Amino acid sequence: MLLHVADVLTQDELAQCREMLLRAAWVDGRVTAGQQSSMAKDNLQLPEASEEATTLGALVHAALERNTTFFAGALPRKVFPPLFNCYQGGQSFGFHVDNAVRYDRTTGSAHPVRTDISATLFLSEPDEYDGGELIVEDTYGSHTVKLPAGHMVLYPSSSLHQVTPVTRGRRLASFFWIQSLVREESRRRLLLELDVSIQSLQAAGAHQPDVLRLTGVYHNLLRAWSET
Repeated sequence: MLLHVADVLTQDELAQCREMLLRAAWVDGRVTAGQQSSMAKDNLQLPEASEEATTLGALVHAALERNTTFFAGALPRKVFPPLFNCYQGGQSFGFHVDNAVRYDRTTGSAHPVRTDISATLFLSEPDEYDGGELIVEDTYGSHTVKLPAGHMVLYPSSSLHQVTPVTRGRRLASFFWIQSLVREESRRRLLLELDVSIQSLQAAGAHQPDVLRLTGVYHNLLRAWSET
């Protein structure tokens, strides 16, 4: 399931991100790639411990916490600290699958995060660069994603995906992974569809006892399927 999450960042937050990233000191993006991914990866990345990465990572994390679409779709248990990358001058990232487990070392010790969901938060407008499309392949086919700045896409970390070469301009983005309360993607999709349906019925003024029963079904499924 691919989920488009609109307006994750405000215009002021987006401007802060872009200003800091444009003056940041970038390094080779392969520093966070696994053995197989490193052979396909050609981009730039902010060092994880840099002041810019720490400040902007906290900004993105705070934005996620207030976004109801993100919570409904991801059902997050753990969120890996957001990272930031840049593609320019023909750089790309060939087809790969994300590592199953990432280790969050921001607190001084390594805490494992199972990568159920991958996220790309676009920080450049689509007309600012050519190429740079995120291509995700899953059981439903191939999907091409190139979103407005401040918008985000969520997709299964188990899927093959790539970033096509950026032939003009600069593509800035934040990327990170989520360990969900519900590991299985098909169950997360069902819960999201049920959640959206309940909200639509409430907005339409549906009979309250019926909405209450459906809400109970949602929470009982979440209780049965969630990992704590």
